[in-house]
Amino acid sequence: MKYWLMKTEPDVFSIDDLIQAPNQTTHWDGVRNYQARNYMRDEMAIGDGVLIYHSNAEPPAVVGTATIAKTAYPDWTAWDESDPHYDPKTDPQNPRWFMVDVRFESKLTRPVPLAELRTVAALEGMVLLQKGSRLSVQPVTKKQFTAIIKLASK
Repeated sequence: MKYWLMKTEPDVFSIDDLIQAPNQTTHWDGVRNYQARNYMRDEMAIGDGVLIYHSNAEPPAVVGTATIAKTAYPDWTAWDESDPHYDPKTDPQNPRWFMVDVRFESKLTRPVPLAELRTVAALEGMVLLQKGSRLSVQPVTKKQFTAIIKLASK
């Protein structure tokens, strides 16, 4: 089992939107970074743990957890001209972009803000906390995942 952090802008798609999705499950589309795509396509497995992180929020924070419900499959939004994630360079016969399905697991008792995460020794080396880190999908260690869940319960 692996662990991940997936960023989302709450005004576009929030933890509450995931809660309200049918069966509390939805596809995680629109990832247009090759490294993030590779994590989703090549490494994510059903049952992997996910931290949901609200970026571009005040304050940015980890707000909940989810699990991977379906492994990677072509992101059809890439060839939908009416979708904001449309990519004219991709082809349904040879897809460039992929998505996974995520299932809501829990909303944290309290969001854990980025500023607080930066103060926790157990999170040293976490991709999210590295200078210049902008990946929307990134690996998290089990130790980091557990430390964040513990912080949320304080």
